[in-house]
Amino acid sequence: MKRSGNETIRVVRTNLWIDPIFDQMLHEAGIQVQVIDVAASPEDWHAALSHAHFYHVSAAKDELPPGLCVTAELLEKCPLLQAVSSSGAGYDTIDVNACAARNISVVNQAGGNANSVAEMALGLLLATARRIVESDRRLIAEDCLSREDLMGHELCGKTLGIVGLGHIGTRFAQLGGALGMRVMAHDPYLGDDEIKARMAQPAPLASLLTQADVISVHCPLSAETRYLFNAETFRAMKPGAIFISTARGGIHHEADLYQALVSGHLSGAGLDVWQTEPPRRDNPLLGLSNVVATFHTAGVSHEGRRNVARMAAQQIQLMAQGKPPLHQVFAPQSIREGKAVTS
Repeated sequence: MKRSGNETIRVVRTNLWIDPIFDQMLHEAGIQVQVIDVAASPEDWHAALSHAHFYHVSAAKDELPPGLCVTAELLEKCPLLQAVSSSGAGYDTIDVNACAARNISVVNQAGGNANSVAEMALGLLLATARRIVESDRRLIAEDCLSREDLMGHELCGKTLGIVGLGHIGTRFAQLGGALGMRVMAHDPYLGDDEIKARMAQPAPLASLLTQADVISVHCPLSAETRYLFNAETFRAMKPGAIFISTARGGIHHEADLYQALVSGHLSGAGLDVWQTEPPRRDNPLLGLSNVVATFHTAGVSHEGRRNVARMAAQQIQLMAQGKPPLHQVFAPQSIREGKAVTS
């Protein structure tokens, strides 16, 4: 696939792990992929990016050097750039406003790992409610154990409250319903009829907090959701409730969650995301027996990673052909009108 003047289309990505299907699909389409080393010098990064038409960037902010995040400063080094592609559903590493100011498209891979993340949320919930991890640890550490000391709770008949009913939240609603849970959801960007169509009962956040036995967070991190779950929010939750998050660190306030757990107001938490990733080993939440912790691995399954890499390659191919991508965070007028990508 060539650009005007027989110029080859160039995609730049980092050497952070990606399923091989990404490079394979682009190479088969005649698109050149250049890999830059995250440990290289900024001069080397900028030299590669100065010739890039597309930049595929990690969505995980703590695994990417700050200098490779998409900022206004970095974009000044990318005169040919037409689009930025996030490696996941999130796009914390991309300044969308800076891209919009330069008429540069931004795409994410929404839904590509929805099954993986929803399944992990369910795993965290089951492990917390039935005290599976705590049981494993105590069986290893203790000689005598009463089974009743590790008594948990069934999920059937309980109320699941979902905050954010996108691809992942919708899949989790299906899983919760299959367990016999009553499913409620809050999503300010969806109407009541759409929420019902996604197998949940619509509810204002205040009502969801007081009624749900389990709250699972599936919304993006933004100015309006940063520390959405704080001391006040946790106090409003039903006593004995369980808090689950596979969304983004920074949506819940970690110190406030710790206090809600040690006070006994909340019975447990399953956490895949952290303010700093990986969390420091002295993070107080890691010392609680009623916290099940994973390291932002909810979407990191073989299937999820392959789906996301395939989706990213497909979207780059579409944009290179002047066709609208499937999951646009920001689209310039040229992409909306289906015009071919040009320098």
